[in-house]
Amino acid sequence: MKVIAGLGNPGAQYADTPHSVGFEVADAVVRAMGATWQSKAAFKCEMASGILSGVKVTVVKPMTFMNLSGEAVAPVVRYSNASAADLIVVSDDIDLPLGRLRIRFGGSAGGHNGLKSVIAHMATGDFTRVRIGVGRGASSRSEVIGHVLGKFDPDSRTIASIAVAEAAKAVEFLVSNGVENAMNRWNGFCAAGKETQKS
Repeated sequence: MKVIAGLGNPGAQYADTPHSVGFEVADAVVRAMGATWQSKAAFKCEMASGILSGVKVTVVKPMTFMNLSGEAVAPVVRYSNASAADLIVVSDDIDLPLGRLRIRFGGSAGGHNGLKSVIAHMATGDFTRVRIGVGRGASSRSEVIGHVLGKFDPDSRTIASIAVAEAAKAVEFLVSNGVENAMNRWNGFCAAGKETQKS
């Protein structure tokens, strides 16, 4: 059993924003499984279960705000009889260029409030992270917040969509092939420039 958690902020006003690309990957994974989202108020999330690459998985989108993500993720992991090692968390990363993917196991939250909450509620950082670069936009805190919560412009949206699709493929590969193989295959991938290669 694997638990895949896509992080984001609920509500239409936060759709199509850099901070919610984790939700987009979760949606793509659920579509790939042919599963359906179900609202789970007790877990403060939307949840879907199915088979992905021959592995039973539960996909979760916390319906808390980003900085409370762990309140949904940790209970679902326990409910699924899974461990931290079975958890894959997908999130945005302002310290990576737009469209860059990075997969790793363990480590710190790197300043990401959603990851910080998951680590706190799991009482460990020993889980896999799939990060999607969204860039920083600017240097000051207020400008960064405005960047991650603001809507993508058309060019950025194109790059982000390619990265989201690739991240969903990476997650599907990861559940059956392990984190090391996924890291070797996807770390260093960047969607920027890929949009011009389409025929």
